[in-house]
Amino acid sequence: MLPDLLATRDRLLHGATTVPAELARCIEAAQAPANTHSFVRPMFDSARSTAVQPGLADLPLAGLAVSVKDLFDIAGQATPAGSTALADAPPAAEDSPAVARLRAAGATIIGRTNMVEFAFSGVGVNPHFGTPAAWDARFGALPGTQQAPRVPGGSSSGAGVSVATGAAFIGLGSDTGGSIRIPAALNGIVGFKNTARLVPTTGAVPLSTTLDTACAMTRSVRDAIVAHEILGARRVTRSPAPLSQYRLAVPSAVFLDGMDATVARAFERTLATLRQAGAIIDTIDLPAVREQPAYGFAAPESYAWHRDLLQRAGDRYDPRVRTRIEKGATLMAWEYLDLLQARQEWIARMHTQMERFDALLSPTVPIVAPLITDVAPGAERDAEFFRVNNLLLRNTSVVNLLDGCALSLPCHVQGELPVGLMVWHEALRDDTVLNVSLQIEKILQKQ
Repeated sequence: MLPDLLATRDRLLHGATTVPAELARCIEAAQAPANTHSFVRPMFDSARSTAVQPGLADLPLAGLAVSVKDLFDIAGQATPAGSTALADAPPAAEDSPAVARLRAAGATIIGRTNMVEFAFSGVGVNPHFGTPAAWDARFGALPGTQQAPRVPGGSSSGAGVSVATGAAFIGLGSDTGGSIRIPAALNGIVGFKNTARLVPTTGAVPLSTTLDTACAMTRSVRDAIVAHEILGARRVTRSPAPLSQYRLAVPSAVFLDGMDATVARAFERTLATLRQAGAIIDTIDLPAVREQPAYGFAAPESYAWHRDLLQRAGDRYDPRVRTRIEKGATLMAWEYLDLLQARQEWIARMHTQMERFDALLSPTVPIVAPLITDVAPGAERDAEFFRVNNLLLRNTSVVNLLDGCALSLPCHVQGELPVGLMVWHEALRDDTVLNVSLQIEKILQKQ
């Protein structure tokens, strides 16, 4: 496994390495074949200038490399959001708050990362800038095999691969229906989706103003805590409590449906390992999951933002993205208001069924990463693309609709394709989810 941010920062403080040396390693990784299509705008020269600035060692990120998803504003650069439709957009006047907070904490920005056009899928395919291939950060390529490229997960595809391959310690991204946790699961890294209100999303191209969350992927849970404290400008309340002191539950409704053999094996093995370590884990039905509002927020809220751009540059859109955005034009105002009310009523029902537990455990996604060739751009593959997209988003999107928080961490072993375990709960349970995840990670690292 690659050393995480905190371990590297400790080596910096003890003089065992330098910021320029660590940056050189990250740039080498970013230029390697494993990162083909991961970056849409490398920033290596400016990163090298940042890395020699004095005082970095005293800051939380200590000058270490961070990648930025292509939908966040960086001062002086256009924000294309993975599309060619915004090719003529003017440069941003200032950094988005998320980028500004990372810079203030000592981040060295290594580049803008590829993404699904306008963040509109959980698969990770981009017809304009290519599709980066998933990389297993925990074990690397499967030994003795020539693996066909698999999807990286989306929409924060390049961000996930940049962290998994060692090009960045933190990958800044967004999560509207799973866009942080899906790439984390398929690349064998950690992705934390905080409660949406805790981190500003201004200065980012929106997908859904109701569900969008600014958050990050990292190499470890403890790094996820550091990243969240910086992005949220808050302190996480730490707890040394062992896993046995938490009330945990596995919801059987929906979340366990349709698991492939690899995911099912990894998930059941993980539960057995945690129970052997003293965890008490109940299995519950959680029937409210089946009662989610039928219509989503992404299409109507995206259409409100895109409608003028579609008239000017609609022919530049990925057809799969354009089709879904334009569906938002059909929702009536009264239907949207009903959707808002239905969501709040559903959240209340979920709260009643979840409140006695400290955290819930589920597979992050029910399948391993499909082959890129099976879902690549092309109308002849649309049916398979949308089938895979629905599966990848199914579990994670529940948390966004709940206005909740969740963390995905790897739970596979050597010889298996990456599998993610999702630890989750409702809004503002972030600190508990992080503390539970930290304890789980310690146990699973002994596998």
